[in-house]
Amino acid sequence: MDLVELLPAFVLAVVVVTATPGPAFALIVQRTAVRGLRHGLATLTGTGLGLYTWVLLVASGLAVVAASEVGFVVLKIVGTIVLTWLALRAFMSWWRLRSEPTTLHSVASPVSPMSPPSFGASQVIRAVAEGFTVQMANPKAAIFLLALYPQFVPHTMPLFRTAATLGVVQVAVESSLYIALALGVNRAGEWFRRSVVRRRLEAATGTVLLALGLRLAVSHR
Repeated sequence: MDLVELLPAFVLAVVVVTATPGPAFALIVQRTAVRGLRHGLATLTGTGLGLYTWVLLVASGLAVVAASEVGFVVLKIVGTIVLTWLALRAFMSWWRLRSEPTTLHSVASPVSPMSPPSFGASQVIRAVAEGFTVQMANPKAAIFLLALYPQFVPHTMPLFRTAATLGVVQVAVESSLYIALALGVNRAGEWFRRSVVRRRLEAATGTVLLALGLRLAVSHR
């Protein structure tokens, strides 16, 4: 079979994996809901860059380190630290928001939800870097790519170029789904940015990220 015939099955596999909530999924939802669409899009740009970096590493054979026992343990520790750090940031934000009014007023007093914070060049860079770090700190991404890509690279085609092409397809599909997710969350942005909702969202995000970090810490290849 040639690459064109294999693409539908590859795209389906990518859609299934992307739809499964993970660190990138949780981070994009939280950043879009609380900080606005531009922050969410910058974050998913970082996760996309991180994913494609893993693709290139796998294609060039450098991700063998991640597939080795020692390499996997090192990346697992790094990933656990990153996810735990993000979870603690969410819990700290939840704690700070406890001192804010709940914005639950009477019918005669309309609610004025908090606007998303300003988003300049430094915030863009920080959001992209954060998304990139979360993706690169996930050793399971390398393991998944090492397991998935060989099934879709025809023996008659060059490995690196074909894997790089599949990586472009995967990043495009994943980014499209995450953009749709961010747009959906942003449509309800005013509701998400109400103080009482933001507190619950930060608490939920922190819990999810902490749970993912703990799961990664005890995971085996």
